[in-house]
Amino acid sequence: MSAETDLKKTPLHALHLELGARMVPFAGYDMPVQYPAGVLKEHLHTRTNAGLFDVSHMGQVIVKAKSGDNADAAKALETLVPVDVLGLTPGRQRYALFTNETGGILDDLMIVNRGDHFFFVVNAACKDADFAHLEKHIGNNCTVTPLPERALIALQGPKAETALASLAPETAAMKFMDVASVTLVGADCIVSRSGYSGEDGYEISVPNEKAEELARALLSIDSVMPIGLGARDSLRLEAGLCLYGNDIDTTTTPPEAALNWAIQKVRRTGGARAGGFPGADAVLKGLDESVTRLRVGLKPEGKAPVRGHTALFADEAGARQVGEVTSGGFGPTVEGPVAMGYVGSEFAAPGTTLYAEVRGKYLPVSVCALPFITPGYKR
Repeated sequence: MSAETDLKKTPLHALHLELGARMVPFAGYDMPVQYPAGVLKEHLHTRTNAGLFDVSHMGQVIVKAKSGDNADAAKALETLVPVDVLGLTPGRQRYALFTNETGGILDDLMIVNRGDHFFFVVNAACKDADFAHLEKHIGNNCTVTPLPERALIALQGPKAETALASLAPETAAMKFMDVASVTLVGADCIVSRSGYSGEDGYEISVPNEKAEELARALLSIDSVMPIGLGARDSLRLEAGLCLYGNDIDTTTTPPEAALNWAIQKVRRTGGARAGGFPGADAVLKGLDESVTRLRVGLKPEGKAPVRGHTALFADEAGARQVGEVTSGGFGPTVEGPVAMGYVGSEFAAPGTTLYAEVRGKYLPVSVCALPFITPGYKR
């Protein structure tokens, strides 16, 4: 965007201003980075109570088979993602990846089976490209319908269930990755039990015209407070979750990104529907053989945060670079700096000591397992 006046606004923009948010440009939108409480308190509140996030900048889209048979849509989608879409039952969602011809990641997304169609949530910065990608590759067999008329709200934290159940009691029975049609503030909403904080919680797709009413209803509950992008980033980092454009992009494959868990057995070598997606040879080879680099957790010693793009070295003298930090900052829950990055596979074992170059000094960091916190998902 060329100027702040060009920034798009979500349906909750006026509410953010009313709540005293500090707004920043993000993915072409004017978004709240924090509220008066500040990032630290917002982060800790989400870990202990419930936080409300505006994620309406994300892309929402429906994919429906022109034949009317949802299995045809699933088969079409399996030509674009390395996950088991045919095995996804109605009312459930799955993490997925769009890959390119070299196995690089075009975007990460959520796919929901809604019974007679599939519903997607994709990243804000990638949504226009994703919609075009779907239309180009499966548009002959499926209708691809973006949903700009819908906002998206995330409610995250251990008290999210109690808060949402006060408006819709049936949501308490939902399990992690369940998706249901729920009436909230008189609106037809799509509610998933998921999120990107490492906590239990929900994401709610709501018509634009009802988004503010729903947000106010949730914020009127004592345990719920508004949370900005700053805490959203530190929460997902502690949870070891990738941010597209930072930790994954077209230069990284799913195996390099340690996302093997997202590729079900049926889509792997020897599976009934193995391959058939862009870059399958590179991705499946990476699953079957060791990759040369790997995404790992990093725990800096001391209190100094290690930020993205910081070089990682095998030695204190900085003679041999072996990796780079992709995301890093202070982890309020763990009370210290945390980071993620890519390192040569021979340096990826937990406990390995590397050295991060920070302002001309080489600070020791330890490779560690992800996530940094214990997720609170309701299984």
